[in-house]
Amino acid sequence: MNARPDPYTRTEIRDGMRITWHQAITVDDGLVLRADVYRPIDDAVRAPVILTYGIYAKGLAYQDGYSLQWEKMVADYPEILQGSTNQYQNRETTDPERWVPHGYAIVRVDSRGAGWSPGFMDPASPQEIEDLYQCIEWAGTQPWSNGKGGMLGISYYAGNQWRVAGMHPPHLAAIIPWEGQNDRYRDSGYHGGILWQFQERWAKHQVANIQYRRGERAKKNPNTGESVAGPVTLSEEELAKHRVDAFEESGTRFSTSGTARERPISRS
Repeated sequence: MNARPDPYTRTEIRDGMRITWHQAITVDDGLVLRADVYRPIDDAVRAPVILTYGIYAKGLAYQDGYSLQWEKMVADYPEILQGSTNQYQNRETTDPERWVPHGYAIVRVDSRGAGWSPGFMDPASPQEIEDLYQCIEWAGTQPWSNGKGGMLGISYYAGNQWRVAGMHPPHLAAIIPWEGQNDRYRDSGYHGGILWQFQERWAKHQVANIQYRRGERAKKNPNTGESVAGPVTLSEEELAKHRVDAFEESGTRFSTSGTARERPISRS
C-alpha cells in the first residue's frame, strides 16, 4: 500500500535555487518537524549544509516581523540591499541567496511548537537540543548533502549551537555563533540576582505570535502566501495550553544557587 503523500512538502525552482517548503523531518518520538531547504538547482551537487533550528518562524520575513529593526539596519548599512533580493531574509539566520550560489544548502528548521512544527513549545529546553541533534544528522545523510554540516546564527540560533555541539553530532563540522548566551541565569534570567523583564516582553511579542496553530491570525510568508504559524488555527486559550510561559518559567526554573533545574542531555 502506498504511503499517503505529504500535503505540505513541495519543491520549486526560483531565484536560482531549488527550494523545498515544509520539508518533513521525523524525530525519535514520532513528531514531524518542518524545515525550508534552499540548495543548488543541480541535483548532482553534494552541498555542505548550513542549518538553523529556532523559534522565530522560518517563513516570517525579517522586514515584516521586525520592520523598525530592518529599516534601521538598511539605513546604517545600505550595502545589505546589494547582491540579494532579500526576499528570503529571516531574523537571525543566514540569507540563502548569498550562500546557495557558492554551493551550500541552507536548512532552516522551525523548533518544536513554533512556526510550522507541531508539539509543545518549551523554548531553549533540553528537548529542543535533542531535536536539533537529530535535524543535523538528518541533513548530513540526505542525498544532496556532502555529509558536512555547519550552523550559523545569532542569539537564539547561537546559544543552541554551543549546546548541541557538546553532544558531538557526527555530521556537525563547524559552528558560527554570534551574540549568543551560554548562561541563561546571568544572560537572560537574572541580572545581578534580579529577575529581568526581557523574558516577559520576548515571550509575548516574539514567541507567542509565531506559535504553531496560530494559523490565520499570524503573518504571512511573502514567498508562499501561507501563514508563518502553520495551517491550523486555535484560540488564544487553547494556544496557551501548548506552551511554557517563558517569563513565569524564568522565575521558577532556577535554584537559589543560580543553576538551571533542567533535565541533562546525554548520548551514548
